[in-house]
Amino acid sequence: MKYCVKVILFFALVVLLAACASAPNFNEVKNRNWLLAEVRFGQEIIAIDRSRQEEGLGEIFTLRFDDERISGTGAPNRYFAPYALANRQGVSIGIIAGTQMASLFEPEDFKEYEYFTWLHNVERWNLVEGNLELYAAGSDDSQVVLIFAPAE
Repeated sequence: MKYCVKVILFFALVVLLAACASAPNFNEVKNRNWLLAEVRFGQEIIAIDRSRQEEGLGEIFTLRFDDERISGTGAPNRYFAPYALANRQGVSIGIIAGTQMASLFEPEDFKEYEYFTWLHNVERWNLVEGNLELYAAGSDDSQVVLIFAPAE
């Protein structure tokens, strides 16, 4: 009987250590520039094709997490907001402030205000195959996934 308890405890410890080791570290996200690559909501996918963007527009739909806030560029406005981490990859982004330039270019008909709304509604994050995924609540309680690729 004692042997079975030891074996069970050993396997529980192995599972616990494996779970801790596989969780991504937020330090891999911070202080890096990210480019929005894709947005998934419901059955719809919006892929941002950066090769088709007109010259002179600079980078749009970018994101960077610093120690206390996020920042980046929408389309075309610069923005920033505070954020807070929670356990189990939870994150909340505060009210977004930024410039107020008129948007003349919306790639894939993706609206800047949608991007800002979904960023503000982010609930958790994950790193998947080198990409940053932010999970937000959509307007109809559906899940929206913002997928960012690392900027080179």
